[in-house]
Parts: sequence; C-alpha cells; structure tokens
Amino acid sequence: MMLTALGLMSGTSLDGVDVALIETDGRQIKSFGPSGYRPYTDGERSLLRQALTEAVHLPRRDARPGILRQAEHAVTIAHAEAVAAFSTQHRISCQDVDIVGFHGQTVLHRPERRMTVQIGDAAALAKAIHIPVMHDFRAADVEAGGQGAPFVPVYHRALAQSLDREGPIVVVNIGGVSNITYIDGTDTLIACDTGPGNALLDDFMYRNLHQPFDTEGRVAAQGRPDEAWIAQALRLPFFSAPPPKSLDRNDFASLKLGAVAPADGAATLTAFTAAAIARIVPLLPKPPKSWIVAGGGSSNLTMLRMLRERLAPATVEAAQTLGWAADAIEAQAFGFLAARGLKGLPLSYPATTGVPIPMTGGIIARP
Repeated sequence: MMLTALGLMSGTSLDGVDVALIETDGRQIKSFGPSGYRPYTDGERSLLRQALTEAVHLPRRDARPGILRQAEHAVTIAHAEAVAAFSTQHRISCQDVDIVGFHGQTVLHRPERRMTVQIGDAAALAKAIHIPVMHDFRAADVEAGGQGAPFVPVYHRALAQSLDREGPIVVVNIGGVSNITYIDGTDTLIACDTGPGNALLDDFMYRNLHQPFDTEGRVAAQGRPDEAWIAQALRLPFFSAPPPKSLDRNDFASLKLGAVAPADGAATLTAFTAAAIARIVPLLPKPPKSWIVAGGGSSNLTMLRMLRERLAPATVEAAQTLGWAADAIEAQAFGFLAARGLKGLPLSYPATTGVPIPMTGGIIARP
C-alpha cells in the first residue's frame, strides 16, 4: 500500500529545516511531492552552536540540561512552523499525510559510546501538526553496535534504480558531513561517512567573513588550496579505515589552518572535502563509473570542479541535473524511512552502518 509521507530534516550544517512530501510503499517511489525550507534564524543557529558544545558532556542520551532544553524547544517550534507554512502553501491538510519522518537536530554522534543524540520533541510536534510522527531513527542501530549513520542509503538505492545506467554508481551527500552510498545492481549497497562536508568550511566562513557558507564556492574559487595541509590531514586514521564508518560534525574541528587569507582557507577546506571523498575509492569493491552529488555541496561549483578533477575518469554530476531535488533528498529520505519503519522494513544494514543484522527502527509519537 502506498503511503503519503512528509519528511523533515535539519542537518549538521545548521542551516534550517527541509520539508518534502513523497508517495511511497517504503520500497519504491511512486511520486515526489513538493518540497520546502524554513531557515534557522541567527538566534536559533547561535543557540544550536551552543548546544553542540554542551552536548559533548551529556551523561545519557535523554538528558537535556540547560541550553539543550532551550535548543530542543527551538528545534521543535521551527519544525512545527515549517510544516504549517508548507501545508498552507501547498494546501495540504493533516488528513492528507499518513506519517511524518522527523529526524531532529543531531547534537552528538558517538557510536563508540553507543550514543547518538537528536534533539526535538516528537510528542509535542505530533500534537502541534495533528499527524503521527516517527522519530529517533538511529537509536536502535547504535544500541545494536552499528554506527547509526549514514541512514539515507536505502533511499539512494531507490533513487538510483530509477536511472537506466551501468554501475557502480555512487551518490554522495555533502551536508555538514559527507557520506556516500555505493550501488552496484540490486545486491551491493555499501555506505559510510567520508569526512567533512561543509561543516569546517561553513565554520571558517562564519569566523572569518561572518557569512553562513561560501555561496556557489565563489570565495574558494579565488584562492589556492594548501595541498601539503590536505595531505597531512588525510593521514588521520579515519581516512584509511574501510566502510562502514561514521563521524560527528565536530570530529575534525581540531584541524587548524593557521593564519591564511579567507580565499585560500576556503579553497583548502573545499579541496579537503573533495580529497576525502576521493580517498574512499580504493576502499570500494570497484571504481565507480558515475558520481551523483546531493546536499548543500551540490550547489558549490568549486566543490564540483574539484571533485571532477579528483574522481576522473568517472563522471560527476549534481543531483538536480537528473531532476532530483538535491536540497530535499535527505528530507525525502526520512519520509521514505518513516514509511519503511511503519512496515517493519530494514532501515540499516551491516554494509551501511556495521550493524550485526538488518535493523528496522523509529518510534511513533501520535497526536
């Protein structure tokens, strides 16, 4: 049976809430509905940055001391407002939607401690929007010993199956962290985080130019990457570890560029993201023939150019050139995952998160 699912995603780049409607049975995609976006305000973003710092000290995953309680309240309200605005704009009533997939805002991801924390009050959200809300998708995976990320590969596979092209195909999502899904036919699905996405670059832009991100990669385009710094950074053990593997947004925050011109710093961090993605190729079963770039990084023209240089002779294309809603893919994915969760289908697999057996997950909060 086909379900109408509304996916909500607020990623590690802390930019805002993505909303997307999808019609699916949890296996195939029948149709894409509209998508929308509700940016975080400067105040909300500042609050979330404080929450990221405070979350490092969390004693348990359900604790919400101090600033984390405020941040959770702000995240919940932002999501409720995003759903309300989206529903009004597209004339969608709560009766039109079967399930909402609510990822929440990740503030800590430490699978080695069996801890992953996404803030957002699903019960309050369900009451506010009058639709059942599935949430806490990653917890069961992490409790079973999995990495709890990446979680979008089953959706990437569904998207890739709609393309008539020879594999292997890799879908790379560049959000705060970068992750890949390696697809070769219907049998082989491998996934992992590859390293930083936009998080280091966004933080650098914010500190140095008071801009939330490098629009279209324009600042990086004017600079020169420090290849020696990149080569040194790539010596960290994470980059030679085989998949599956995952990261917290702040895992590379200790890497410092030193005193550099803004353009050179942006160029170096953009090239670092591209190089880290390319570093996964020798760890895959076969060299990919095509790469499809989604997430915020798909709009960064300098990032795309650097990826083409490092991944040649494979093709590299932005997801939007295929008619995919690049900025909405993760939101669509959590709608898709909510539909799978309702049907008891696996959300993660041994080759995507390292979980011992295929795992379903998610908890439902009802209005």
